[in-house]
Amino acid sequence: MSEDSKRTQKILTGVLAEPPPRSSRRPGITEPERDWEDEEASTRDTDTAIGPLPALPKLQKTRAALTVISGPATGRVFSVEGVMLLGRGREVTVHLDDAGVSRSHAQVTPMPDGEYLLEDLGSRNGTFVNSKRIDRTLLESGDRIHVGPNIAVTFAILDAQAEKIAQQIYESSVRDPLTRAFNRRYLVDRLGSEIAYAVRHKTALGLILLDLDHFKQVNDTYGHLVGDDVLRDVAALIQRFIRVEDVFARFGGEEFVVLVRGIEHANVGLFAERIRAAVEGLEIASDPAVLRVTMSAGYASLSELEARGDDVGDDLMRLADERLYRSKDAGRNRVTGA
Repeated sequence: MSEDSKRTQKILTGVLAEPPPRSSRRPGITEPERDWEDEEASTRDTDTAIGPLPALPKLQKTRAALTVISGPATGRVFSVEGVMLLGRGREVTVHLDDAGVSRSHAQVTPMPDGEYLLEDLGSRNGTFVNSKRIDRTLLESGDRIHVGPNIAVTFAILDAQAEKIAQQIYESSVRDPLTRAFNRRYLVDRLGSEIAYAVRHKTALGLILLDLDHFKQVNDTYGHLVGDDVLRDVAALIQRFIRVEDVFARFGGEEFVVLVRGIEHANVGLFAERIRAAVEGLEIASDPAVLRVTMSAGYASLSELEARGDDVGDDLMRLADERLYRSKDAGRNRVTGA
């Protein structure tokens, strides 16, 4: 068989191993272009065989956050958006209510190159990063900052999802899951810091203790799910009355507490009466009926207490509780403050 015949036979049987002569390539296509074209064709073949490649995940945007890890606000997360002022004054961004923290203690400033500068603002007890006292320093993710002797804060670069999870963990640790009021543990911690602030600055502080009347009858008559509806609606109503600086918490069962800042004793009573009247007028739509409930209250003020020892928070709560029960004994749906 001639060489040409042998070559033709190999082509027909698909066993041609050697490349065709270069002269058989299409004119006008240089070697690099041909190689690129072959690679593209190979990629198309692969895509067809295994399907389109999955899209790459979008990169999460990151930003800095400060997380309080000791003190009354433990667990709270602050996003660093612009200049962040740390201290116990009312004008600060990150409020750290502790006697060892200065009113304007330290400051975190975002820099144009993406770094973050921490500066001490002449505080009395100093600012420390990883146990070293600083005047000013650039922060790195993971740094631990001590603001005075008792408060520790961590600095971290977080993506949006991680920051959201951290915020949710904090909220779940300080909020009552049913009413979204603060829980009892948070109230006890906050009461101590509010008393310290009021004593230090010689400002007024009041406490209102509120209790739903005959709530057991609601549960016994309509069931606990309806009782939950009542608690949620009453809590939401009270939330609309309180100011930003006040603290509203569920103390337990059907009892709630409002800490009232900067209001003299007589006006605390007026505030409590407004809440009582609003609850009396509330209509709670719940299957199988529209319900109405009433609430009794007792209130007390820090200015009434002569002794200011370690138990002053308990004394303030005890005085409000005694007055609450006087409201109950007098026929309920009323406020007592003396």
